[in-house]
Amino acid sequence: MIPTPDAPAVWKGDDLTQRSDWIQEFSGADPEAVRTQLEKGDGAILLRGFPLSTHSMDTAREAFREWAATLGTLLSQNENGDQVFDVADAGFAKDDPRTRGPNTKNKLSFHTDRCDVIAFLCWKQALSGGENQLISSQHLYNEIEARRPDLLEVLKQSFVYKRHTVDLGNTRTFCEQPIFSFTEGHFACSFLRVLINRAHADPELPNLSPEQIEAMDFLEAVADEPGQAFHFRQEPGDILLLNNWITLHRRSSFEDHKAEEEKRRLFRLWLSMPNSRPIDPMFEANFGDTRAGAVRGGFLTS
Repeated sequence: MIPTPDAPAVWKGDDLTQRSDWIQEFSGADPEAVRTQLEKGDGAILLRGFPLSTHSMDTAREAFREWAATLGTLLSQNENGDQVFDVADAGFAKDDPRTRGPNTKNKLSFHTDRCDVIAFLCWKQALSGGENQLISSQHLYNEIEARRPDLLEVLKQSFVYKRHTVDLGNTRTFCEQPIFSFTEGHFACSFLRVLINRAHADPELPNLSPEQIEAMDFLEAVADEPGQAFHFRQEPGDILLLNNWITLHRRSSFEDHKAEEEKRRLFRLWLSMPNSRPIDPMFEANFGDTRAGAVRGGFLTS
């Protein structure tokens, strides 16, 4: 099943700007409808109005976790089995092994995470910046197919990923998986260039071909074009849910508040969904299971 212009998950950022059907009130969100919209619809939902005023930071984090558990299976985000990750600047040095893109102030590149659905609850927003940017990966596929079908074929090949620095429960030093794939008629996109680049820089792992580098550069260049991605600013109380197989996301750099209690903080969850699509067998090493509806993804615990 090749993505087509009228498929629900194929949209441009400019189109999403004109629509409000993907935005709902948290109080009226039905878990079954949310699951369906994420898998069968455009793959993105913004729920507004999570009742932050009734919570402390810790109780909001826990209430968000409990609510998300009604949608799917919560996954581990580190070797300790923690299910909630605080997206906030931790102030680690650049070469600190604990450094991850989400715990810095830096601009992130378009990517997916190791789960079916990623969920963010905004607790505090930055003083400035920290803009959310979303793009339909099926739309991106169509754009690349129309302009550079030769590079699209390259993006369907396997790319080597180095093990994440915080994936300490994983005994594998690397895995291989495609960026674009089709399984039983279902589309999937998975892309985290930072781990691909780290594999390329490791003398013990295979190098990228010039064609693979060109293909990734072209993918990112198209995604950066005006109008391709949807830009918005997630505000306190907003919950953003994304199907990782049909969307890519990133955020802009930000300037934070000086007071610790006012600094930018989002709570992030990884979910395995009961209505998920089947994925390519190549993903088994990274996700653990590739069957539709199977519990998969997250970090192995040590």
